[in-house]
Amino acid sequence: MKRFVALARVSSREQEREGFSLEVQEEALRRYALQHGGEIVRFFKIAETASKTDERRAFRELVRYAKQNAPGLDGLLFYKVDRAARNLFDYVELERLESEYNVPFISVSQPTENTPSGRMMRRTMANMASFYTEQQSVDVREGLARRVQEGWFVGKAPYGYRNVRKDGRSVVEVDPHAADNVRRMFHLYAYEPLTLDKLIERLTAEGRVYRLPAMPFAKGSVHNILRDRAYIGEVEFRSSWYPGKQEPIVDRGTWDRVQAIVRGRVYHSHEMTYAGEFMTCGHCGHPITGERKTRETKNGTREYVYYRCSRYTAEGHPRTRVPEAEFDREILELFGRMKIQDPEVVEWFRAVLRSQSKDAQEESQAQNAELQRQRTLLITQQSRLIDMRIAE
Repeated sequence: MKRFVALARVSSREQEREGFSLEVQEEALRRYALQHGGEIVRFFKIAETASKTDERRAFRELVRYAKQNAPGLDGLLFYKVDRAARNLFDYVELERLESEYNVPFISVSQPTENTPSGRMMRRTMANMASFYTEQQSVDVREGLARRVQEGWFVGKAPYGYRNVRKDGRSVVEVDPHAADNVRRMFHLYAYEPLTLDKLIERLTAEGRVYRLPAMPFAKGSVHNILRDRAYIGEVEFRSSWYPGKQEPIVDRGTWDRVQAIVRGRVYHSHEMTYAGEFMTCGHCGHPITGERKTRETKNGTREYVYYRCSRYTAEGHPRTRVPEAEFDREILELFGRMKIQDPEVVEWFRAVLRSQSKDAQEESQAQNAELQRQRTLLITQQSRLIDMRIAE
């Protein structure tokens, strides 16, 4: 019995327009294998939802499998030539499988012979497929540029807005629930002395949620919202901002005030608090390092931080990782044990701090007085020089 490898590929646009669904292609490929006394031993599928990375990975796996199993294969099956390769580089890879590994290229709906004229016809179809893909990419870029020129977002609208269709076109309108949250975020951050953590606590205390029914606010999301120019009526395209048609959610004065505050409080998504030279391993004495791990939850991707020795992988070293939350608890317990209970000692600390504060204040006042004296002296000298110049 003959042995075939098959590839089915589809994009959403082609599926809607021409009906080249994965099911249609798979049925045709299996029917061909059966009619020619064979079976499909490996079936590769690239769905319309696949990313470019996934698409490249599937194609490379197909080529690798064909090379490794070439002696036992009777052909590579494709529905059409343009289903086999979307660019000329990939098509050349498939021709190499045919010429160097003796694995025939078979297009079940566009059959060609393995002759010079047949290969020329097949290359022409591959060239047309490559041209179509490149032209489609140009059309998409031009379409996105036109949409930006018209003042619309090129993708999903940011938080506070929502995409809707009106008169057959995709436009953007304000999302009342989210927009109210955005206004409140900007107002609180602009006019009250709040950190991001305190801002989130305040929003939560007011009974607000990021998304209904009960999705909480994330620190990274709030920070991005406070930096987004979309809320003053602009749209982003290729790292540049352009006038937009959406209704501004935040007035320019409040937005500018928030930016000044944000620039003064540079936000880091997460700093490795206990990493570096702050702590050392009790087993070997080397520095502790941190690592981030992500996990998918019902509320989206969540990040966890663990700490371990920098020589964690060394032979004979304990494979111990400690969650950051556990470190936090132990540090707080340590601070708790350091709490001073003796009233006399507490009063002594207060007296020392007051004395140091008084000394620092007096030193600052002396420095200011000296600077003022030098300023007065410079002004006097400047006036004398001007008088001398006039007298000349």
